[in-house]
Amino acid sequence: MDSKFKGAIIIILAIALAYLLINPGSNYERIDVVGSTSVQPVAEKLANAYMENHPDVRINVQGGGSGMGIRSTEQEIADIGMSSKELSEEEKKNITVIEIGKEGIVIAVNNENNVSDLSIDQIRDIFNGKITNWKEVGGKDVPIHIITREEGSGTRSAFESIVMKKTKIKSDAIVQSSTESVKQAVATDPGAIGFVSLAHMSEDVKALLVEGVIPSEETVASGEYELQRPFLFLIKGKKNAAINEFLDWVNSPEGKKIIREANIVPT
Repeated sequence: MDSKFKGAIIIILAIALAYLLINPGSNYERIDVVGSTSVQPVAEKLANAYMENHPDVRINVQGGGSGMGIRSTEQEIADIGMSSKELSEEEKKNITVIEIGKEGIVIAVNNENNVSDLSIDQIRDIFNGKITNWKEVGGKDVPIHIITREEGSGTRSAFESIVMKKTKIKSDAIVQSSTESVKQAVATDPGAIGFVSLAHMSEDVKALLVEGVIPSEETVASGEYELQRPFLFLIKGKKNAAINEFLDWVNSPEGKKIIREANIVPT
């Protein structure tokens, strides 16, 4: 073999070995976070920010829903579960719940709508079809058009749990597949009503007071605004140092800043 060629191979191997020594592919702590698709975006922001300053940690965030987060935690498949609904007393027996924030659910109407405040009972009766005209709640003589999210939406699940109780959303409600499409439908229809997360509210639609309370970070944090859901991290048993350090960081001023920038109210 040509000596120059041999020399080139030796140099390449030396470079590869040096790279592996400096950047060992498996020499890091892995943390698996699984669960609520509503919590997922803020969890990803937290994970990415943390990994920037902790190159020895890899945090893998996956959705699957709150139920998946609870089951994965209980079965210790995931290191950290995510849930956007409260756990039952039975579920809490083996799981430690860490609330990282709260999200408000806003009842949005068209900016031309002169109604400014509804009770939870009125909201329920609108969405289940008992109230069909805005004049029945002090508004104009305009038919109510209900805009809702698709089945499986985390925001819809929370709305149904908090507001609808044992009743169902009208079967002929207009179904939209995203928060932005709900807002667009409400913004272009004077008779429309929908629900969106506080994090995604904008001036193109009008936020209603609920039971006389305006939706805001302050009223969600204080608990005055009733239409809200928790953003939870879940763990089971004792965790290793890497997981505990990440959870401590989430609760630090830096972590809370990222949560707030995601328009979630940190707790």
